[in-house]
Amino acid sequence: MKIFKEKLGRVLASIALVFVLLVGVGGYTAWYHLFRDVPLTYESPEEHFKYGSIGTEPSQGVPYWIWLVLPRIFPDKLPGAGGYTSLGITWEEGKETPVGFTKKTIGFPRVGITCAVCHTATYRTSPVEKPYIFPAGPSNKFDLQGYIRFLGAAASDPRFNADYILDEIKYNHDFSWVENLLYRFLIIPQTKKALLQQNTDFEWMNSRPNWGPGRIDPFNPVKFNTLKLPKDDTIGNSDMMPIWNQKLHKGSALHWDGLETSLKETVQTGAIGDGATKDSLPVADLQRVEDYITELAPPKYPFAIDEQLASKGNQVFANTCASCHAFGGERTGTVIPVEEVGTDRHRLDMWTQQAADTYNHFGDGYPWDFSQLRKTNGYVSVSLDGLWIRAPYLHNGSVPSLEDLLEKPENRPKTFYRGYDVYDSLRVGFVSEGKEAERVGFKYDTTVAANSNQGHLYGTDLSNNDKKALIEYLKTL
Repeated sequence: MKIFKEKLGRVLASIALVFVLLVGVGGYTAWYHLFRDVPLTYESPEEHFKYGSIGTEPSQGVPYWIWLVLPRIFPDKLPGAGGYTSLGITWEEGKETPVGFTKKTIGFPRVGITCAVCHTATYRTSPVEKPYIFPAGPSNKFDLQGYIRFLGAAASDPRFNADYILDEIKYNHDFSWVENLLYRFLIIPQTKKALLQQNTDFEWMNSRPNWGPGRIDPFNPVKFNTLKLPKDDTIGNSDMMPIWNQKLHKGSALHWDGLETSLKETVQTGAIGDGATKDSLPVADLQRVEDYITELAPPKYPFAIDEQLASKGNQVFANTCASCHAFGGERTGTVIPVEEVGTDRHRLDMWTQQAADTYNHFGDGYPWDFSQLRKTNGYVSVSLDGLWIRAPYLHNGSVPSLEDLLEKPENRPKTFYRGYDVYDSLRVGFVSEGKEAERVGFKYDTTVAANSNQGHLYGTDLSNNDKKALIEYLKTL
């Protein structure tokens, strides 16, 4: 009997050990393939800005292999040929993801967006030329709304299933049997569910005018999806902004309406607006972004400048524009009441006191916190560094060129095409009319709500010669 008990004890111990090992192996396998967080580092600050994580992958990241093949499965959901590039995305040769998209492994490789997706400028001198890329500038061509809608349309299609997607992934990657099972029964179904939920979360966009390329409604998504405030009928459509040269912008109000005064908070709220969560916000990585944009100078105008004419324009600028737009000007970086500047007020009205108060408490209990968000009564008189590549102009991108901006509103273009990055050095802006601009671009109609090109009458009464001189000088900023 004693021997039997000893044998039984050994058997039970062996079974227990096997069970523990199986549980351990199973737990490790689950952790490795679903939760393992692999640090993503770039030695170059520029590469970090373009491709480094800002914490969007845990909640908003799309599995890389699914993301990669979606344009091949659903080309009918895109605006044209070229896959993701048809949405105005810039893809550098040899990179796994486009500029502004990061690939980070959290269990499995995931694609998230970065600050650079909206804040990278490009230009070309001809339709066949590769784009010149300037990090921290405003995107003129990326259609963020189109990207969101593409993901939602793909997930809504019956073809978004394991059979279709796994068959397409085989052309790029061979999964192990464990990965294959996880993608078939967990990752693909959960990705579909998440994208459909995102589609629902952004349904409010459908009752408002389209953003178009190079534009975004930056804070309604925060109000409705992050802060969970009641949906209203406001329209925040506005141009993407440059964020370079922040050391010279110190003390200036931030965002078009000056709703922030802290650069650190602006970088962190930007990451949250892009999909980072309270727990995934990578404070150290975002500090590196802040340091980079603080020191980064804007690009120089790449074409010939008439130095004599620019010198004359410098005087016109000093007499007409400097108080609001030169570094050190008495009103530069301050909020000008909307009644004075006279530009479209929709962007201003979109941000509310309730939203500011709620956001200031968003980080309560975390090592980081917000306290500088506010409601203002106008738009910031921004400095003009790198102005040549910041077209179209005004906060809503309603004026295609500097030449047009110095015309009275009734003489500015009523419609034009934006999203085409071939440069027009004569008018100082991007080509905004003609067959190619129409084919590639988005028709901007200034009669549509939030698209008005009224206001900013400063400089419109100058003589033609003074206007030409002023524009020549503005090229040098």
